[in-house]
Amino acid sequence: MDTIQTFGIPALISTYENYIWALVKHDKCWIIDPGEAEPVLKFLTDRGLSLQGILITHRHGDHINGVAELKQAFTNIIIYGPEKTPFPLIENRLKEGDKVTIFENYPLHVLETPGHTEDHISFYNNQHLFCGDTLFNAGCGRILGGTPEEYANSIMKINHLPDQLDFFCAHEYTSDNLKFARLFDPENNELKKRAQQFNTDYPNRIIDAAPSTLQEEKQTNPFMRFHQGAVRAKLEAHLKKTDTGTSSLAELFNTLRGLKDEFDQTGEFTLLS
Repeated sequence: MDTIQTFGIPALISTYENYIWALVKHDKCWIIDPGEAEPVLKFLTDRGLSLQGILITHRHGDHINGVAELKQAFTNIIIYGPEKTPFPLIENRLKEGDKVTIFENYPLHVLETPGHTEDHISFYNNQHLFCGDTLFNAGCGRILGGTPEEYANSIMKINHLPDQLDFFCAHEYTSDNLKFARLFDPENNELKKRAQQFNTDYPNRIIDAAPSTLQEEKQTNPFMRFHQGAVRAKLEAHLKKTDTGTSSLAELFNTLRGLKDEFDQTGEFTLLS
């Protein structure tokens, strides 16, 4: 099978710090979540690529605002997106269990992952996971339309995917996420190593390698571990539950997300015990 190349194109740099993901085979390209068109058009022109289509994970403007301009420039492209997204340019609407074969022998399966928004989907196969804003490197998105119960269930779905998948999210928030993770989970040796080794040139270059793997997220991302081990024990204590295992997944996730929201606003958080 020919290799599919992946590229992260920095976009919306001064506001949302997005990555628009490009999947390339020979001279053909698919784009995931184009929040703006200009950096995509430059990427395609610089490399002599023909845009074949667009994949959308959810309704937010920083993931769809470049679609109309790209559609105007490449009139024959196909646009796929969530069944629940109220965006008229989506031509093929997707739900869990659907499959999109964007290149020969390269299908992407659809996983419904609501929580960040009510309409969110992710794309995966036996090599790659593109999860939009459901999970970030060492973190996760805010609740902006979905529910804590939906979000917890979505993360559990991703937890059951194979460890070896290359992990691609839509924002470069890793540094702040690692700071929170280290404060919340200070005894995690894998997390310590990750924080020590982390560096990024964002937004100075287009990256051509996955920022993480799903295995690394399972080991170091507290939002992938909210239901187990030391992370769960701390959350149970914060909730004043005397017996580990008495809180629902939604309670645990919502508590952790609330602590991260507090950290994002103040640079610290209050963990009860």
